[in-house]
Amino acid sequence: MLRERIITALIMVALFLAALFLLSPFGFSLVMGLVVVYAAWEWSDLSGLSQPLLRLGYVVAVAGLLLAAALYLGFSANAKPLSDQGHSLLVATAPWWAVALLWVQGYPSSAILWGSRTVRAVMGMLVLIPTWVAAVLLIHGDNGSWMILLVVAIVALADIGAYFSGRRFGRHSLASSVSPKKTLEGLLGGVLANVALVVILGLWLQLPVRQWALFGCVVMVTTLVSVLGDLLESMVKRHRGIKDSGNILPGHGGVLDRIDSLTAALPVFALIFFSSGLQF
Repeated sequence: MLRERIITALIMVALFLAALFLLSPFGFSLVMGLVVVYAAWEWSDLSGLSQPLLRLGYVVAVAGLLLAAALYLGFSANAKPLSDQGHSLLVATAPWWAVALLWVQGYPSSAILWGSRTVRAVMGMLVLIPTWVAAVLLIHGDNGSWMILLVVAIVALADIGAYFSGRRFGRHSLASSVSPKKTLEGLLGGVLANVALVVILGLWLQLPVRQWALFGCVVMVTTLVSVLGDLLESMVKRHRGIKDSGNILPGHGGVLDRIDSLTAALPVFALIFFSSGLQF
């Protein structure tokens, strides 16, 4: 099982890096669109849509919203997306994560508000569409590939730090009703791992003190919200009574199981990054 998990992880990393650094921004955006559309298939099951036609209908609806977002952004192979429109979409959808936090904190009682198939289906759209919008804006920006990689690194370090710190020091549950294995000590470990990232990159890039502090704030908020993305999917899976969102990735489960943290981290990072004027 461990060998299978490692092999799958290495293949995923290789494919991701190839798409990120070898494809054009337009090509990478299309690949991200395909990932989001497939993730919609998995979310349709989390929503409780069991019939194939209903699940397919949900995927078509998400694809239609992606197309609408692309048109609103002026997305094409020959022009950068309109940053103001993209920013407005991220601003409009950002409050969703405050609602998600309240629902995660209030689970299982909060399920009375979001437990219906319809609400869970809408939740999926609020999770997936902004993820694609954020990826498009970042990849088309300055040093776009490195910005995407930075967000992935933040999420990875948060996971790694949480795993080792939680395993060694974990005593106090973070959200016992949603994910019993996650602890406050693990969260602190993930935060400290990203503090190290901020220090190293700040020294390497020779950031002025103000930019360094701003960068640290962006990374810390992204770290914390990435945990929320993970907990949100865990909550919906627990309510649905399933362990994984799918089985397409041997040893890892489904696509959503691998990008759940990113679905929160990418939109929030992009929104704060472009709003703050932070530059490297």
